[in-house]
Amino acid sequence: MALYALPLDPDYPVICFDERPCFLIGETLAPRPMRKGEIEKQHYEYEKLGSCALLAAIEPLTGRRLGQVYERRTKREFTLFCLSLSAAYGEAKRIRLVLDNLNTHNASSFYEHLSAEEAFALAQRFEFIYTPKSASWLNMIECEFSAISRQCLDRRIATLEQLCTEVLALLEERSAKAIKIHWQFSIQAARSKLNSHYSRVNSTNEKYKKT
Repeated sequence: MALYALPLDPDYPVICFDERPCFLIGETLAPRPMRKGEIEKQHYEYEKLGSCALLAAIEPLTGRRLGQVYERRTKREFTLFCLSLSAAYGEAKRIRLVLDNLNTHNASSFYEHLSAEEAFALAQRFEFIYTPKSASWLNMIECEFSAISRQCLDRRIATLEQLCTEVLALLEERSAKAIKIHWQFSIQAARSKLNSHYSRVNSTNEKYKKT
């Protein structure tokens, strides 16, 4: 929470990153098109056509976004995304990247897919800041995923190409509009809501418990 309270610093931007699975869903019967006075209708049956992964990041204080869609989400895709993120923030001294504890989310991914020299250089570009276990909601990218789900991913999209086109266009539009995230969860609120965790390591933290 203290990280989110820091002022904007282009030399050390705070970027929130995560991955979201997306499912490709096709129609078994052609939908009935929209008519005057009637909405479009689709058959309840559908066809599962596989899945893919959306990797995305947002800089909450500026509204700048970056997204990529891949067939999988392995160490290779994480490395490719971090390369793009590093290039996008080429003037930054170091990128503070908020992310969860998935086993692909560390510098070992870089070393498995880049030369040692390149991997080391990329690792120096980042400071990884991990959210606590089972608390990925503390990552502001989840707010962005929620918006994308409502505006784009709440309907049937059959192909990877179509999903990629539509999702990335939406991210680009939201980035151009500089839609920011105004985080309301303060340090004080965290100490109250997460009091059982604070108190487990030090009983004096009981004083922050919400009454």
